[in-house]
Amino acid sequence: MFTGIVEDLGTVVRLDRGTDFARLTVDSPVAVTNRTVIGESIAVNGVCLTVTAVQGTAFTADMMHETLRCSSLGFLRRGDHVDVERAMPAAGRFSGHIVSGHIDGTGLVESITPDGIAKVYTIRAPYELMRFIAQKGSITIEGISLTVTSVTDDTFGVSIIPHTASHTVLAERGIGSIVNIETDPIAKYVDRLLALPSHGGDSDSRASEAITERFLIEHGF
Repeated sequence: MFTGIVEDLGTVVRLDRGTDFARLTVDSPVAVTNRTVIGESIAVNGVCLTVTAVQGTAFTADMMHETLRCSSLGFLRRGDHVDVERAMPAAGRFSGHIVSGHIDGTGLVESITPDGIAKVYTIRAPYELMRFIAQKGSITIEGISLTVTSVTDDTFGVSIIPHTASHTVLAERGIGSIVNIETDPIAKYVDRLLALPSHGGDSDSRASEAITERFLIEHGF
């Protein structure tokens, strides 16, 4: 588990691509010198990866097909910067919010607008992600814990202060950039619980007992 507080701005040293996998090596002095070990979980641009090797100030992790399909990590190149966060210890603090490192998908930076000392990034995302995004709710962009400042049917906004911009990859993300998105995991669990009854049954019976607009109207809501 992570909190979305980026610890280091790492640099891609190597990316070896296979048919349906890739092996990523990242130089991250802050993460590695703080006793990162083989088998440990580490988030790269918000994606939870398992450390398979450590050499000097760099670590290596394998990426399976699902990771490449759901995230933008497969597009990385040598020299690119990445946000790095080690898994939170049991005695750690939630400085951000609950982050699993399981990316839901990607979005597209549609606009970047100055707003006082901050910059507002407007990001376009597909419906399957937007339905879990609420104004003033938490969201993870490129591994960064952020607060949603605005929402439309297919876009949402986040406000970035100078410190966040200068210590993460967001300073290098322009209009048209693809970014990794993880929505609030609590919203996904609630959605799943509401969609299914408390007992089993066939798909028709489950659908009839799901909490829908029709169900609420029939029960006086």
